Amino acid sequence: MNASLAPDNIQPTSPSGNTLLEVDQISLSFGGVKALQDVSFSVEEKQITAIIGPNGAGKTSMLNVINGFYHPQQGQIHFKGLHRKQMRPHEAAVQGIARTFQNVALFKGMSTLNNIMAGRNLKMKKNLFWQALYYGPARDEEMRHRLEAEKIIDFLEIQSIRKTPVGRLPYGLQKRVELGRALAMEPDLLLLDEPMAGMNLEEKQDMCRFVLDINEQYGTTIVLIEHDMGVVMDLSERVVVLDYGRKIADGTPDEVRSNQTVIDAYLGNN
Repeated sequence: MNASLAPDNIQPTSPSGNTLLEVDQISLSFGGVKALQDVSFSVEEKQITAIIGPNGAGKTSMLNVINGFYHPQQGQIHFKGLHRKQMRPHEAAVQGIARTFQNVALFKGMSTLNNIMAGRNLKMKKNLFWQALYYGPARDEEMRHRLEAEKIIDFLEIQSIRKTPVGRLPYGLQKRVELGRALAMEPDLLLLDEPMAGMNLEEKQDMCRFVLDINEQYGTTIVLIEHDMGVVMDLSERVVVLDYGRKIADGTPDEVRSNQTVIDAYLGNN
């Protein structure tokens, strides 16, 4: 984004090369509970980065800081070379950050197509008056966005459920629809919070394939939280390990897998 178009709570910083996201000494507390303590890491453009760690390590809190849901007491976030202050989630979405959640957050009574269309709302320029009339420019705009939603449906291979209310779908397909809605926002950074949770082996394999295809075909940078170490090691180019809110390791999958501190805190000796 051109710096002159940035909201008031985003300030230009010096160029950061190919670094898309920089997390700098983030600390977040809830009362006396320290969710994150001086956490720093960076994410390169078009990279897949995994955040791992035991339950309660601060992984979801970190994603909530990145997309503006939580505001840390200390530290800074830099995104696309811009210093973010108190950004709210909808502003993060406008800047190019989309996410999925641990618990599927969909409109259960709406169809698959309409849920994915909801991800196109930020791209629609016509005001509510034109949308209510559904006439002329507003109708043409919606048809263009519907075409983009249909492309995502084809990409995720969910054509057969495009008209099905998502509340009737099995959990694995609901996860795929939620991924489609996030993808419909055309994000530069996609945050995936346990995208494989609750899935069987076949569903995990499908989701892994889609994550890789999103990264390769769309060029989307991805940060994911995942407990399945096989998935993490296969998908990720970089792994950040948290434990009790602190970063204890940061490196390639092989480096992290052989790190004794990570083995002791999380991976075990199996």
